[in-house]
Amino acid sequence: MTRSPARFLPWLLSLLCGWLLLMSPAWAETTADPASATAAQLFETHCVGCHVGGGNIVRRGKNLKQRALQRHGVDSVEAIAELITHGKGLMSAYGDRLTAEEIDQLATYVWQRSQTNWQ
Repeated sequence: MTRSPARFLPWLLSLLCGWLLLMSPAWAETTADPASATAAQLFETHCVGCHVGGGNIVRRGKNLKQRALQRHGVDSVEAIAELITHGKGLMSAYGDRLTAEEIDQLATYVWQRSQTNWQ
């Protein structure tokens, strides 16, 4: 009884995909520091619906990029935390949904990502 090499192809592809996921930059970024992993997860859960890649699908000019944050006076971690907590305009308030620690982690994450233009 001979075995066809094609029989092992699905297994090899699964193994390769798993390895690629583990070695991807996004995985490395979020697992290097447990706090940043939490912040990235918070962003994915609460913010990415409107702010994919630091953009804004509701109001294009009010994105999370450094120039836009500065233009709108949201130019520090504290200012971002204030905006997350109380909301403004179309932006919902998250002070009743997130802890103060989560808000600080999220604000720091947004500020750090804005400094690299969300690259």
